[in-house]
Amino acid sequence: MSQFAAVLEPRSVLIASDFSQSSEKALRHALALARHYGSRICLAHVVSSLGLTIAGPDAITACEEVVSRQAADLEDWLARTGALNGIRYKFIIRHGALWPELREIIRQENTDLLVVGTHGRRGMGKLFFGSVAEKIFRQADCPVLVFGPHSQQQPWIGAPSRQRTFLFATDFGRASLHGLPQAIAVANHFGARLTFLNIITAAPPRHSDVHVGSREGTWHSAMQRLTKLARGAKLHATPECLVESESRKPVGECILEAADTLRANLIIMGLHDSSRRGGISHVNSTTAYDVACEAASPVMTVNFPSGNIDIRPRPTEIAASPLSQADLTRIRGLGVRW
Repeated sequence: MSQFAAVLEPRSVLIASDFSQSSEKALRHALALARHYGSRICLAHVVSSLGLTIAGPDAITACEEVVSRQAADLEDWLARTGALNGIRYKFIIRHGALWPELREIIRQENTDLLVVGTHGRRGMGKLFFGSVAEKIFRQADCPVLVFGPHSQQQPWIGAPSRQRTFLFATDFGRASLHGLPQAIAVANHFGARLTFLNIITAAPPRHSDVHVGSREGTWHSAMQRLTKLARGAKLHATPECLVESESRKPVGECILEAADTLRANLIIMGLHDSSRRGGISHVNSTTAYDVACEAASPVMTVNFPSGNIDIRPRPTEIAASPLSQADLTRIRGLGVRW
């Protein structure tokens, strides 16, 4: 399934839920997405085996029963409020390690878009939840849409139309640029202005004597590269290019500041499948987690697949819809539930 279909026309949306407030926010936005695109929805909860295995099978059974009741209550409430009217949906409850189980559900359900909510845990809480988020960002076969604790409560999808601003952060690496076709597609679909952002990290202290002209040359070079990307993107709305120069702040903090200044409705990042060193800046899963925890907007990440083959779709390849008439007929034939 093409990455273009996965973002612009998600036929199957998976929500990873723990029935918390952050998951409710993600669910609210996912339902708006499903209604907008005519997608089917799968709400999945994984009963973590962490600790329960030691406690024994009775503890696992009791926990699964509680989760089943929570899922039934949620389904009943959504049905009574009309939130599920006309939406094809299902609930899945699994037991085991969170990411392996979730990854299997993604593959079984042919998921085009994974929607998750994060509590934005820091400190010791981040040691576990941050590592899970990192696996999701680095290994998901589909784009991931993340809603942090500070992201807006009400979906802007389906809200009264106004020009929106989307922010695409890039370090010009192959993995980072892997998210560009998706950024272009979703910006054009919603009539949003796409802003390109590159961050030039400050030189280490031992290079503090670097000539000012060299720093200016680096800035101009980055701006030229961004401008070239923007001109070749075939965007419907005039794009904007921003270069943050000589920043000593973490890359994630720079992205957040730019998003706040622009009042961005969506942040988009193509991620490296593993951390890499060097280069102008650094866009990786740790940065994505930090941004998602603090952003006032949802964050969409597109993982660059492992291997040496560059399978990036080119911007010129995203003009046509990937949905054939047969696809549309199959989708409509699914009924209210499946």
